[in-house]
Amino acid sequence: MTLLLLVRHASTDWVGRGLAGRMPGVGLSDKGRVEIVALQDRLAGHDLVALYASPLERTMTTAAAIAVGRPLAIQPLPAVQEVDFGEWTGRTLDDLRRDPLWPVVQSSPSRMRFPGGESPLEVQARAMAAIEEVLARHPAGAVGVVSHADVIKILLATYAGAPLDAFQRFDVAPASISAIQFQDGRPTLLLVNHCGALPQPIAPLPVDASIAGALSPTPVEEDSHV
Repeated sequence: MTLLLLVRHASTDWVGRGLAGRMPGVGLSDKGRVEIVALQDRLAGHDLVALYASPLERTMTTAAAIAVGRPLAIQPLPAVQEVDFGEWTGRTLDDLRRDPLWPVVQSSPSRMRFPGGESPLEVQARAMAAIEEVLARHPAGAVGVVSHADVIKILLATYAGAPLDAFQRFDVAPASISAIQFQDGRPTLLLVNHCGALPQPIAPLPVDASIAGALSPTPVEEDSHV
């Protein structure tokens, strides 16, 4: 059984204001540096067998905080890095909301491509391939992956069996943790957008394979970050 912990990077000055995308030099804000200290505390006592991160500065800094006190090397995972927003990179959200493509991004993202960038379908393909490779590499234990909001939302929607067009219905706050358990190839969402103290342990006890199909999925726990 593998427990996948999807962690969004902590806050930057761009969060809630605009799309930093893959711009270089986007580090954590003062708020983000406070958040990673809290993130360390929340993950204390939870053993990790591996830790992966998008290679951008804000994700690597967040992963470095998680790695403190653990005998783990952070493994860069380029396929879970931020969406290539193309010409939208560096634009404010107020500006983008006036763009004719904005409603499509919100309601039918499978039908669009960011101008000069990639499509959500391409993001889904690369991120899923990377995570499936990580799961094959680690058939047991807890694995941390530090990534970005849209990438994590797409992964959550896909493993929940929802269509790509539903990924905007998920909320993923800075420094939040979402957890998916994989047992016998079956994903179960345990936590989504969790911003508080983590339960001990995160994963439920393994269930007998003969009765697993008769059990209801574990309810998704959500934490408000407003």
